[in-house]
Amino acid sequence: MTSVLPPPHTSERIGLVEPLIGQEEFDAVARVLRRGQLAQGPEVEAFEREFAAAIGTKHAVALSSGTAALHAALVAAGIGDGDEVLTTPFTFAATATPILMQRAMPRFVDIDEATFNVDARAYAKAATSTTRAVVAVDLFGLPFDAAGLETLRARGIAIVEDACQAVGAARAGRTAGTLGDAGCFSLYATKNIMTGEGGMLTTADEEIAACARRFRQHGQGERYEYLSLGYNYRMTDISGAIGREQLRRLPLVTQRRRENAATYDRCLQGIAGVRIPPVPAGVEHAYHQYTILIDDARTANGASRDDVRRKLSEQGIATGVYYPAPLHVNPLFARLGYARGDFPVAERIASQVLALPVHPGLAQSAVERVARAVIAAVTQS
Repeated sequence: MTSVLPPPHTSERIGLVEPLIGQEEFDAVARVLRRGQLAQGPEVEAFEREFAAAIGTKHAVALSSGTAALHAALVAAGIGDGDEVLTTPFTFAATATPILMQRAMPRFVDIDEATFNVDARAYAKAATSTTRAVVAVDLFGLPFDAAGLETLRARGIAIVEDACQAVGAARAGRTAGTLGDAGCFSLYATKNIMTGEGGMLTTADEEIAACARRFRQHGQGERYEYLSLGYNYRMTDISGAIGREQLRRLPLVTQRRRENAATYDRCLQGIAGVRIPPVPAGVEHAYHQYTILIDDARTANGASRDDVRRKLSEQGIATGVYYPAPLHVNPLFARLGYARGDFPVAERIASQVLALPVHPGLAQSAVERVARAVIAAVTQS
């Protein structure tokens, strides 16, 4: 295991994200290039074994993106024409677009106000006779309430876990990626561990894993034996080799992110108009994002989220808004009959969220500087 991270640093400008790339990744890529087998080879196979062991599940299937992993999971769940799939409007589009890829219908359900995740009671009420699956998101690295969806699972409704932001997280002793019938991870360049582009599907179910392996390889069983419709969703060995090195750092990366989050918690707790992210009992947050809410009705100087973001930018501090508009108000989904006002909690939260830098390359002094800038932005005229 890689036993150290690059030393944290401070600079005048504080970036929102910073992939950790060390000599290990350079050496891994060189190893693949020297070997000459560049796609779906031994590095990918090894990465799958190591990822499954790290997550604590039987199977891990490497794919070209988190979107591909979600698509494969829905195919393995048998989702097709006209099926209803419940999911959240407060997420990245790739949570919902694979539902459309399968010609199914995404049915949005408003979010839990505290966690921004699944509101289990609302999902139970929303499920109909045509509901075939739920895509539950571990938003910003906080695992969803799997126990709350057990009544739906008992009805034969598949639970697909969008764990794209939650590698290294856990809830009630269960690791993110093991909370549903299949777990789906993104390994995009900004994620807690990354391969540049890439994804992983995790499952304890042999049939789901076998279906995903066919699906990523043009629906093939044996070579040139086409059993079903599939796509070219393979991972390269270059990505797999990078992923193996990144995975070795995961415990340290997660620890550093949690330490940075704890510093924010300490500094921002009790500041009027600022809500720090709550962490339910039994949850181990991965802090892909550290997302606060800015309520301009409660800040001392009336500052809004956008005011705070502008003031931090003027000081060289990058922030993010994830997500500025819920999916249902975007044209792609609005044409399905959704409109502004349908999901008021998601809409309000979208107007208040602000992600602060939390990546492991930050020194504690940099985190404290960001916190001081937030406090000044909501208190000073």
